[in-house]
Amino acid sequence: MAKKLWDGRFTEATDAFVEAFTASIEFDQVLAPYDIQGSIAHASMLEKVGIISSNELGLINAGLEEIDREIAAGTFPWSISLEDVHMNIESALTDRIGNVGKTLHTGRSRNDQVATDIRLYLRAQIDAILEKIVRLQSGILDLAEAHTQTIMPGLTHLQVAQPIVFGHHLMAWFEMIDRDYQRLVDCRRRVNVMPLGSAALAGTSFPIDRQHTARLLGFDQISANSLDAVSDRDFAIEFSAAASILMMHLSRWSEELVLWASPRFGYIDLPDRFCTGSSIMPQKKNPDVPELVRGKSGRVFGALMTLLTIMKSQPLAYNKDNQEDKEPLFDTVNTLLNCLTAFADMIPAIVPIKAEMENAALQGYATATDLADYLVVKGTPFRDAHDVVGRLVNLGIRKGQDLAALSLAEMQAESDIIEADVFAVLTLQGSVDARNHPGGTAPAQVEIAIREARLSLSTRIMD
Repeated sequence: MAKKLWDGRFTEATDAFVEAFTASIEFDQVLAPYDIQGSIAHASMLEKVGIISSNELGLINAGLEEIDREIAAGTFPWSISLEDVHMNIESALTDRIGNVGKTLHTGRSRNDQVATDIRLYLRAQIDAILEKIVRLQSGILDLAEAHTQTIMPGLTHLQVAQPIVFGHHLMAWFEMIDRDYQRLVDCRRRVNVMPLGSAALAGTSFPIDRQHTARLLGFDQISANSLDAVSDRDFAIEFSAAASILMMHLSRWSEELVLWASPRFGYIDLPDRFCTGSSIMPQKKNPDVPELVRGKSGRVFGALMTLLTIMKSQPLAYNKDNQEDKEPLFDTVNTLLNCLTAFADMIPAIVPIKAEMENAALQGYATATDLADYLVVKGTPFRDAHDVVGRLVNLGIRKGQDLAALSLAEMQAESDIIEADVFAVLTLQGSVDARNHPGGTAPAQVEIAIREARLSLSTRIMD
């Protein structure tokens, strides 16, 4: 059994169950590249301030780089008796380069070490997530641009409300995930703060240069309070909250895709590669990808609640509870990356069934608001116009006809200011064209919105 790095204080071996129960090596191996990255920067700082020699720095760096290669190749011998990723790497380093390896931990603690590792890990993952979002947004824009003239019903309460174009609906998705992008960018600023140098909780008596280490690791700033720095997991909670909102958005899209792909709607066709079949019903084509994304939102929401619960009763500073922060955080990152990948591949491949969309928009008296607006323009107060149109809708329901199918005489029976020009107002195209203002569903406005969005995305890609 490997010797514990903290054995000096203890007079008996750790209970076998306790050793397994308290170890984190089975899941915190994920942090290994970041732990090595942080250790190399820390060693550089120790050499700069004269705590270790340049020769010792060379031995440490060479040893850490060799360990890094073995971990990447899957040949590194992890040991549960060494508890965690930090002690495994440090022990292996000492085995390879001797007592010089024992100097690496000078001026730091596992408390500030793990806090730094998690921030390095999460910063890299946020960058990867932002790239996925940009790819998804680009796919949304491509599909929206192809369908600025494709009319569909806009719904409220899942009932036909007003005609819109499909491109406008897609741009609503774009705006939702664009806010997610901004939230993650903002979150990244608070992630990119370096706790290293806080040591266990009070800082260190060694003459360290935290700014030097921060520059090497690409941190924007160093933490201001050592006690807070080793026990802070706000940044992970904030990320999980932003991830939960993003997953909520993907779940809403998924719900729409599931509905639209069903025969009851028939608005879209999802390519076979994003669907599965049934083991018993040969005719089935199930939208499993959006259904699974919809379901995976629950595990991300659950991870957020887990992190909040872990932190809610902890006194300052570090407590073993914080070992439980990693698995929900890692799972959230992996789930988010996978769901974004699935959507970035699937959204551009959606095939709208234009005839079904337009036919659905012709149902439910979708141009009723346009008729009310027509009456207002003619001088009728809106509340009176609303009442007039309500009676005409009632007539249409009784007759089984759309408003546009009613005769001019039938309309004039409710309002004598209605004239023959009303029928131009009652077309689907006329309805969407009339909403020609920024943010509206008029095709011309949707095209402007797409152009502006592409310009914004091109700036992100260049950055």
